Amino acid sequence: MTTKPAISLENVGALAFHIIASRLGPSEAAAVACVNKRFKDWASDESLWSIFSSQELGLSSPVDPLGNPSPSFKAAYGAWREAYGMYPWPLVRRVKNVWDRIKIWLTGNFPEVLPTLRKGASEDELNELEKSLKVKLPLPTRVLYRFCDGQEQCSDESSGSISGNLCGLIGGYSYYDFLVNVYLLPLNDIIKKTRKIARYVKFTRPKHVVMAVSSTYTEKMFFLDCEVGQLYVGTKNLLRSRERMPCVPNGLITSVHDSRNEPQLDAMLLWLEEHIRRLENGIIKVREDGNIRSISLFPEQPPTCSVATTSGVQVRASAVFAPEFSDLMEETEKYMFAYSIRMSLKPEGCFVHGMSFDSCQLYWRHWIIKSNDNIVGDINGEAVIGQYPLLRPRQKEFVYESCTTAEASPGSIEGSFTFIPGRLVDPKGSPFEVEVARFPLLLPDYIF
Repeated sequence: MTTKPAISLENVGALAFHIIASRLGPSEAAAVACVNKRFKDWASDESLWSIFSSQELGLSSPVDPLGNPSPSFKAAYGAWREAYGMYPWPLVRRVKNVWDRIKIWLTGNFPEVLPTLRKGASEDELNELEKSLKVKLPLPTRVLYRFCDGQEQCSDESSGSISGNLCGLIGGYSYYDFLVNVYLLPLNDIIKKTRKIARYVKFTRPKHVVMAVSSTYTEKMFFLDCEVGQLYVGTKNLLRSRERMPCVPNGLITSVHDSRNEPQLDAMLLWLEEHIRRLENGIIKVREDGNIRSISLFPEQPPTCSVATTSGVQVRASAVFAPEFSDLMEETEKYMFAYSIRMSLKPEGCFVHGMSFDSCQLYWRHWIIKSNDNIVGDINGEAVIGQYPLLRPRQKEFVYESCTTAEASPGSIEGSFTFIPGRLVDPKGSPFEVEVARFPLLLPDYIF
């Protein structure tokens, strides 16, 4: 049996070199370039570095970290490596990916938020925060802020008079007179708000910094524990007893200060990755309330959003955990949940006892509330939040929000609405019941 002679590296052609180098990666391609001048020329090929720049940084054109054009993809790649050379490269790539995904989603769904995203902070600015607050930020959070220094508020939301969009990147919810819309703080505000809250809340480990807050008059604060990398949200008892809850599963956090061990994952990075995943998958969406748009945290997809259609009336229902109104010291009303009910009439109208009607109006509601499969509430009453919505085909959903407490999780709500064909003052037929399918009340793994 004869064997084919081995092909020496010197005999490799340009095309083969390109294929091999593109699979090896930038560092290996640069090392091979040292073999001879021919390899050096091939390793500098623009098409090769365009592949590296696309694979590792998602670049479609040669730009540096400031967004300025570079003379080549190789120069652009080098500029990125130099700008972030003090951080583990896989972490830099992961952070860039999450910010790219956020900006792509915003461009297509909520472009009004894009101008609120601040340019990245400098190393000096990050060092100044650490010096001012006497903390050492986790590596992932430092890199996150190198790419984007939080948000500016896009309207005077804190006054209680909302005149524009609610641009908090994390979003929120509303019910009754409460309105929550969370945005990421810029470094300067992190310093100010951390110092302010420190006057009232004395943490046992004073390495907590305020990273995100609600921009509205409803208090909601997220704290980063800089030592362990966990993100916490304050409860109703935050000021009284420092009560707070972790926002990310502890088991996912690793190597927050060690640049030698990979991966480096703190709660801020994991939190934003989970948030953009939910946005991309349509689990949460932008909600329009009149002329005001905002990211709504009420789930829009099963299994956390239920959908039922009865006699042409569709009802969608979901809930979101509200930690800022929860009281972990309580026995029976420990957890607070806001829930959203969206109802609409199908284009063909409603059908009752073989008859068709082009409108129907809600008259009665019936709720069954469960905790750990035990019924804890059986509620009957007229209207919903004092309203009797009239449904017509091809109109926007009627949306209302309310809240309930639960002593344990998991829990659920289900029930029915009683509608009258036509209008209450001019009924056209007999009352009929519309199902509200069961929707869960769950303590989530990730709290937003």
